[in-house]
Amino acid sequence: MSFTREDIISIAKEQNVRFIRLQFTDLLGSIKNVEIPVSQLEKALDNKMMFDGSSIEGYVRIEESDMYLYPDLETWVVFPWVTENRVARLICDIYMPDGTPFAGDPRGILKRALKKAEAMGYTAMNVGPEPEFFLFRTDDKGNPTMELNDQGGYFDLAPMDLGENCRREIVLTLEEMDFEIEASHHEVAPGQHEIDFKYADAIKAADQIQTFKLVVKTVARQHGLHATFMPKPLFGMNGSGMHCHQSLFIGNENAFYDESDKLGLSVVARQYMAGILKHARGFAAITNPTVNSYKRLVPGYEAPCYVAWSASNRSPMIRIPASRGLSTRVEVRNPDPAANPYLALAVMLSAGLDGIEKKLPLPSPTDRNIYVMSEEERIDEGIPSLPADLKDALEELLGNEIICDTLGDHALSHFYELKEIEWDMYRTQVHQWERDQYMTLY
Repeated sequence: MSFTREDIISIAKEQNVRFIRLQFTDLLGSIKNVEIPVSQLEKALDNKMMFDGSSIEGYVRIEESDMYLYPDLETWVVFPWVTENRVARLICDIYMPDGTPFAGDPRGILKRALKKAEAMGYTAMNVGPEPEFFLFRTDDKGNPTMELNDQGGYFDLAPMDLGENCRREIVLTLEEMDFEIEASHHEVAPGQHEIDFKYADAIKAADQIQTFKLVVKTVARQHGLHATFMPKPLFGMNGSGMHCHQSLFIGNENAFYDESDKLGLSVVARQYMAGILKHARGFAAITNPTVNSYKRLVPGYEAPCYVAWSASNRSPMIRIPASRGLSTRVEVRNPDPAANPYLALAVMLSAGLDGIEKKLPLPSPTDRNIYVMSEEERIDEGIPSLPADLKDALEELLGNEIICDTLGDHALSHFYELKEIEWDMYRTQVHQWERDQYMTLY
């Protein structure tokens, strides 16, 4: 929905909005905001609200801390869960004092990638994300426990799926915020859920992912639950992914569709997939950005560990869903919901565009179940694995010129530094598994 400046001022008055959150996203994907009283709304709409960028992960040093919030008027929404002293939200782009976009703004990085697509003739990247999450019970202080809310399984319903009421309220809340919900269901693991919403252009899709996470966590807490988008919260169970369905359009035409092809895929779609496959190891640190991400990407739990594609099975990293025509799309299955959605979409788009630019040949599809193939068979088939851990992924990132260029020097250097610290903290910790394994043995 589009809003003008006058629309926003009028709605704020009509709905008794008292506070506005000027929202943005840090480099690690966390939602941040500056909350202002409604008396400052017009100043915010004039792009005159400043904040201290030195306090935000991956932004700037204290010597250059002043930054400006430029609200995107299309992101205006009044939060439905606050009924008194109502609160609204505007998602913002980050600008420097001289009026130039901040190079490290994740939303700006995605916009830069989209400009390259536009220069190549593509008017839109459409994205349909599928973020999964777990619901855990909270204790009497509101802190999360490790007790799951249900013991349901794939597509179960009450009484097995005790998260059903919470999930319904999440759906209703999202619909009040102009989401078009396509489906909601229990996922494979106990306590695991998925809510699918309609595809949108890349910027809106990334904005929606961030809004979705906020709504899910807010509504879950109202039900005495803690929602987590951690990729692998429980050993021995499936982890949570964020499959990203994507396609490129030229005007109203889907550039990925060719009715004369036996799979309905255009040359552009095949080259795009070839680019994704070529750069998958290089962008894994962005699409799978935590130590925990790589505990999901292991065989046996339906997560894609192998860099391959297919139109007929779900073990490869890329799947081609059955729909054709305007719905022809590529489903990239390795991203997880811990990813910064703006950065994740930017690097996948850049990888695909590189495939198109260089007319990369697409390898043959892998229609066998890769999970049952031996390592020798995978090598013979030319099927590499995704990185085994965050350290490997960071090394692959630094060695990939296309992905590094997409992020830009500022975001790349800060992201790498933050993730090196994360890896070192993990590497030097002594974990419970080690104590269980070695305390009595040695």
